[in-house]
Amino acid sequence: MSTTENPANQVDQDGFKTVQGRRANKPKTEKKPEVNPAEQEADRRRKYKTAATIVHQVLQNLVSAAVEGASIQKLCVDGDEEITKLTGAAYPKAKKEMSKGIAFPTCVSVNNVVSHFSPLPSDELAEATIAKGDVVKIQLGAQIDGYAAVQTETIIVGATKEEPATGRKADVVKAAYIAAQAALRQFKVDEKNWTVTDTIAKVAGQWDCKPVEGMLSCEHTQGAIDGKKRIILNPTPEQRSSHEKASFVAGEVYGVDVLVSSNPDGKCKAAETRTSVYQRVGGINYQLKLKASKSLIESVEAKAGYFPFNLRSLDDITKARVAIQEGERHGVFRPYEVTQTPKDTFVAAYMFTVLVTEQGPALLTEPSGWYSEDKLKTEKQLADDEIKSLLATEVNQVKSAGEVKVTEKKPGAKRIRRPKAAGAAE
Repeated sequence: MSTTENPANQVDQDGFKTVQGRRANKPKTEKKPEVNPAEQEADRRRKYKTAATIVHQVLQNLVSAAVEGASIQKLCVDGDEEITKLTGAAYPKAKKEMSKGIAFPTCVSVNNVVSHFSPLPSDELAEATIAKGDVVKIQLGAQIDGYAAVQTETIIVGATKEEPATGRKADVVKAAYIAAQAALRQFKVDEKNWTVTDTIAKVAGQWDCKPVEGMLSCEHTQGAIDGKKRIILNPTPEQRSSHEKASFVAGEVYGVDVLVSSNPDGKCKAAETRTSVYQRVGGINYQLKLKASKSLIESVEAKAGYFPFNLRSLDDITKARVAIQEGERHGVFRPYEVTQTPKDTFVAAYMFTVLVTEQGPALLTEPSGWYSEDKLKTEKQLADDEIKSLLATEVNQVKSAGEVKVTEKKPGAKRIRRPKAAGAAE
């Protein structure tokens, strides 16, 4: 039995139906909305600044709570919970699904502990508390649509204008703060990463201090805080020869972590404290064998993406501890080890997030809310004229996004208008 084709059902060479040789269903082409580069950049800055505003709010609350007898674990938990709550409240009318949350889990590191201390309930130091006179470093980060702001503040518990801190504690905090201020001013177009490295070392030396050896500051990109361009502190000869040179470009964002130690050589080593902060490493897709390890990857990518996370944020910490070991061995997860300098030394840190612009550096995070010279009594002073001239230059501040508030809409209540964020640098 033979059949003949119905002309109405024929198709042309492109696969479209034809009627008497003409296309019957020519597809409609949708015009993509034109992208305005200026609006796109303003939106990016708004998101960075909104994240920075949240970081500032949470950081100020934690600084106020970091008093004698305060639980370090509670400070860390409270910080993470508040970041999650506030980022969740930001951009409530976003038209597309948007990643929001923690960009760096809250860590509270005391005295000679360099960074990344955020104990779990099962850890030996879970009950650690803050004492009067402690040099306390509080670090945390938030992200909106993958645009992250991270900041560290250092305080000396109990130090006031009436009872200022003295000795090496005062020296190291002042050295770190002034070094951070000098470093900030060098994030200009075409400036080199090694210039920042050498400037921080020069400033720290004015107070007989040293930057912590091998610590890195990285470029921030959407979805990551460990970009390719990096600044290294106090490098060894091998690190100085192998570390890649880089120049700053307008539009780049950096998280700059200035860590200074009263230790004469700035060296540190891993502490006995168990690691609780990890990061899923981008571009590494090794097929893990354990079912628990595969499940861990899925859970981490869903909750944190490629931002650092605390094991505390996972559903089963015990299983996560076991599963993450396989991932760490194969480079799937990167540990943020707790490190420390020798006993009876002190470490201070000031981290900020900065935008490189054609007009110079534009600070995204807020200035320190605790630091003031009258809280520190030190016999040493800044004597370098070149650094003094650098510190005298102005720095732009990206305009505030306005306080982010968590509001619950009650039945019959009027719509609540949230503060708008301005993204341009002043």
